[in-house]
Amino acid sequence: MSPHRDDDTTSLRDVIARHRPRMALSVGLLLLTLLAGTALLGLSGHFLTAAALAGSAAVGFNFFGPSAGIRALTFVRILSRYGEKLLGHDVTLRIARDLRAWFFSRALPLAPLGLGRFRIGELMARLMADIDAVDGVLVRALGPLFALLALCLFAVTVALMVLPLAGIVLLVALVLIAVLAPWLSARSVAALEQERASARMRLRAAVQEGIEGQQDLAAMDATSAWLVALDARSRDIAHWEDRRKQRLALAALAHAGVTALTLPAMLWVLMAAVHADRVGAAAAGGLFFMSVAVLEACSAIAPSWQAWRAATVAAQRLQDVVDPTATEGDVTGVRPPAVEGALDLHDIVFAWPGTTRRVLDGASLHVAPGERVLVAGDSGEGKSSLLALVLGLRAPQAGRICFAGDDLRSLDPAQWHARIAWLPQDAPVFSGSVRENLRLGDTEADDARLWQVLAQVKLDNRFRDAGLDTWVGENGATLSAGQSRRLALARALLRDAPLLLLDEPTEGLDQDTADALMRDLADAAKGRSVLIISHAELPDGVVDTRYRLRDGKLALEQLTQSDVGAT
Repeated sequence: MSPHRDDDTTSLRDVIARHRPRMALSVGLLLLTLLAGTALLGLSGHFLTAAALAGSAAVGFNFFGPSAGIRALTFVRILSRYGEKLLGHDVTLRIARDLRAWFFSRALPLAPLGLGRFRIGELMARLMADIDAVDGVLVRALGPLFALLALCLFAVTVALMVLPLAGIVLLVALVLIAVLAPWLSARSVAALEQERASARMRLRAAVQEGIEGQQDLAAMDATSAWLVALDARSRDIAHWEDRRKQRLALAALAHAGVTALTLPAMLWVLMAAVHADRVGAAAAGGLFFMSVAVLEACSAIAPSWQAWRAATVAAQRLQDVVDPTATEGDVTGVRPPAVEGALDLHDIVFAWPGTTRRVLDGASLHVAPGERVLVAGDSGEGKSSLLALVLGLRAPQAGRICFAGDDLRSLDPAQWHARIAWLPQDAPVFSGSVRENLRLGDTEADDARLWQVLAQVKLDNRFRDAGLDTWVGENGATLSAGQSRRLALARALLRDAPLLLLDEPTEGLDQDTADALMRDLADAAKGRSVLIISHAELPDGVVDTRYRLRDGKLALEQLTQSDVGAT
């Protein structure tokens, strides 16, 4: 079964709710397992007590009925436990699959700027540990808690029917456990879980950054200091893990104390009832053993409750990453954008949340269909802000952004992104083959189309001998910097979009490589609108129009004579 597609309105709760039928069946099987185990122990107590009272002669005692019931309950317990484990883990894996798909579908559109407030180590922690806490909520929390609640209600009802006083004793004990175990195991758990998550984040960030900067660490002889810092972060995690275990130990102690008081009290009540002929000895034995089984099963309340609270905190952390309000974007329209048209920015005013400086202050821009436009400017002038607005990741405080005359706010965000081919500044080359990297731009592209786009960026000869299955290595290790950038450009061109956005496309390239890349781009992008954001000088003939971003405004620059002749 393929995972569900998620849109911007799908919440984490909705993702889990899709699996309610399987979750309900899993909880039902868990309850059946607990009921079968409890009934098995109760029937065994009844059988052993009756057999002991019958003596060696066993005159008038029916051995076959109880023994058949014990065998039946044993098989039911085995089968239901197997089914519960099978179905429980199946639905957990399905939830994990859909959670990851939901997280990526919500987080990836924010990646250019909206995720910049998180360190990579923190995102890794949320992706791995937090999703693991949430996807296991059925097996570790909800399933046991619901099943135990039903089991306790059943056991108390049976005890009240057999002997009301025994039922009251059992009810009081279960209420005490239900109150003490969650309170001791999960009090202040939100703060504790946040500290645990922060400790995990710091450790993962230190490991990831140390691995990426290993050459610098070795060159500066700082490896030992880095290892000492890792050791300190590991001890920090161990500290918070010990705190969790201490809470569970206190809850287990409370459970043991209540059980230690309840069983003698229950035994005294049952013996007094047998002595007064209010209940049979065999029934009393069965009731006592049933109480033992129920109290033992309730030992799962504390870890289940702690897992539930931990999952709640983890779910909130995941929601904080992908919550649209966190990025303050308000592109929430539903209209489909035009197939092609002009991109216009009219008197745009924009300041980043929490700041008063207007990075754009009355900026206006026009990109006609098929026109190549350069927006140049020094670092910090607002070029990235301009790109974020065009991508729809942010909304201006004043002014309008239009495509084919339609305000961007009125357009469906997903369909607007489908009209854009985007080449980010650090466009990655993924570990895999040339074909796999290219098909990220168009999953339906055939080999002929792949070769065509490689030819457009002058890479076809590089892979002609080995073919499209050529392995490019981790981060394009087998390619030069220029070849990696060309491959990423080919992937963007493969996307059949009328608007091509390039963010610092020549960053990190030598001048000759950068000029060659941009000249080839001018040929490959003919017929498309191209908006290039760059602080570098581009060769003549690459763009039709040049703007200079300064003091929040876009000023149209004169083309050189060679530009005029080339265009």
